[in-house]
Amino acid sequence: MEPHAFDDFYLLCSLSIPLLSFMFSGQRKDLIRLSVAFFLFGLINNVLYVIILSAALDLVPPSTPKGIIAFWNIAPSIVAKFSWPYILKGRIRYVRRLIGCCCLSVTGMIVVAASEGLSSRLFGIGCASFASGLGELTFLQLSTTFHPASVAGRGVGYFASGTGAAGLVGAFLWWEIRGLGVRIGVGLSSVLPFVIPLTYFLLLPRPHSFSTLVLPDMEDSAPSTSEYTPLPVSDEDAGVETSLVKTKALSIAAKWQLLKPMLPRYMDSAFEYTINQGVAPTLVYPVPTLESSPVFGHIIHSIRDYYPLWQLVYQSTVFLSRSSLSLGLPALPTRALPIPSIIQGVNAYFRAGQEPAEAQERAFKMGAIGLADSLGILAASIVAMPTEMALCRAQVARGRSLCQQL
Repeated sequence: MEPHAFDDFYLLCSLSIPLLSFMFSGQRKDLIRLSVAFFLFGLINNVLYVIILSAALDLVPPSTPKGIIAFWNIAPSIVAKFSWPYILKGRIRYVRRLIGCCCLSVTGMIVVAASEGLSSRLFGIGCASFASGLGELTFLQLSTTFHPASVAGRGVGYFASGTGAAGLVGAFLWWEIRGLGVRIGVGLSSVLPFVIPLTYFLLLPRPHSFSTLVLPDMEDSAPSTSEYTPLPVSDEDAGVETSLVKTKALSIAAKWQLLKPMLPRYMDSAFEYTINQGVAPTLVYPVPTLESSPVFGHIIHSIRDYYPLWQLVYQSTVFLSRSSLSLGLPALPTRALPIPSIIQGVNAYFRAGQEPAEAQERAFKMGAIGLADSLGILAASIVAMPTEMALCRAQVARGRSLCQQL
């Protein structure tokens, strides 16, 4: 064997041995469990949000702009994302948060299902929205407890993919059960949040499971300046709750200093929701017949079917774009992060989680960055209400009154 060939063979063996040992180790199973768990976290945390958006036509009177549903579906979430990272001091009690979010989501959906009045339904939507916002920052912060950073990045990637799948699953679910009405359809969806605590307790591996993980393709791209260490737990948490160690809690001033440079880099608005909530409700046409359209004649049975159909089509492509990391595509460079606000390729959370930082600083960043997307949706929902009414008036002026029949 030639000398250089021997060197190549030796290099191949040196790389293959740890890879093969990993493939048949418990850590590989733990990585799969982590991926599935964070995918389910993203899916269930966002699915109620999509169901509410898809059911907007059925939740408000015909004369009420559908953008009001989007507003109440996102505004309380913003309150949670904006206030909680600044209110929080000391360690994060993940078990208490997740159980609290689950209970609040279930309560909100039951209120929506059981109510007939608009104000009570909006209150229920607000409860579910607050739980979703708090849940999102909790899961992103939870990802920072895993080490090395590549494992945390894997969790973030699958969480983003789960949020994309939530759009597809939520829109499809409402398309299928909308015939049952709001009371039964929304009521059935209220059981979905129970998946989150079950996933946390039964599926998610503990952070220390990856403490010895060493692979050529899984090395830290941005090592932290401090290690992740479980804090002593209280009796009530009984070994299932972990958090981050830091000698002193971050002050409000320190948190603001961390947030300021993130504003221009990560916080791009999601104004496609203006189209989603302001334009899509007015895209109605006469109900097609089987003779005029053999395909849509089987799908569209009334003009109220158009809006949930647009939601289903829209959310299908959102799922693909938000799964870019879990599908193996490389993360965007930091300077290209404004692009995802247009194409919905969600890499901002991944990049924020990979930046060098103290453990508690990284957790705060991951919790605070979710405010960006929500602010964009809030602005879009405010713009969507007058947009929908103006478009409908323009259609009526041209002799098309279908939008008034919704």
